[in-house]
Amino acid sequence: MSKEQVLEQALKLDLKDRADLAQLLLLSLESLSPEEHDRLWTDVAVRRAEELRSGKAKGYTWEEIKRDALSRPG
Repeated sequence: MSKEQVLEQALKLDLKDRADLAQLLLLSLESLSPEEHDRLWTDVAVRRAEELRSGKAKGYTWEEIKRDALSRPG
């Protein structure tokens, strides 16, 4: 069964069952092996690097981030 098929079926559940399913899925991520954890973060890093290279995402300098943070109230 594909992710899309699982999602389609999950969205048919009532609110409580969807929330329970979401919680179980999130808990399953906490029990990842170090190898799985590293692989997932590597996948994220590769995807983000490609988004930057392709122009789909924009990078910011530390100065831009700091200026933005300091300009926010509170």
